[in-house]
Amino acid sequence: QVQLVESGGGLVQAGGSLRLDCAASGSIFSINAMGWYHQAPGKQRELVARITTGSSTNYADSVKGRFTISVDNAKNTVYLQMHNLQPDDTAVYYCHALIVTRRGGPTYGYWGQGTQVTVSS
Repeated sequence: QVQLVESGGGLVQAGGSLRLDCAASGSIFSINAMGWYHQAPGKQRELVARITTGSSTNYADSVKGRFTISVDNAKNTVYLQMHNLQPDDTAVYYCHALIVTRRGGPTYGYWGQGTQVTVSS
């Protein structure tokens, strides 16, 4: 069993900042990548930012220069620092991880339960 537990969402005014944390726990042999997606009401879930264990990152164009993703490999935790938040950033944010649970085993994708981020104008 693998669990992803997110924290750090909330309500913030436009221009404000929040940090999201996601900790992976359970039967983890290795983590290949971790990332954040968001889903606004009536829209599809979209990639916000992703980081591999080699620290390669990619971001959605809409958040470049405002959001920073980082990872603490020792803690199996990924962070999303969000600055200059705008109302369009309002969504449920989901943590995702590509995890191998045993040596030589396949890689599976896991999702967190989601955390709400609301940005008021």
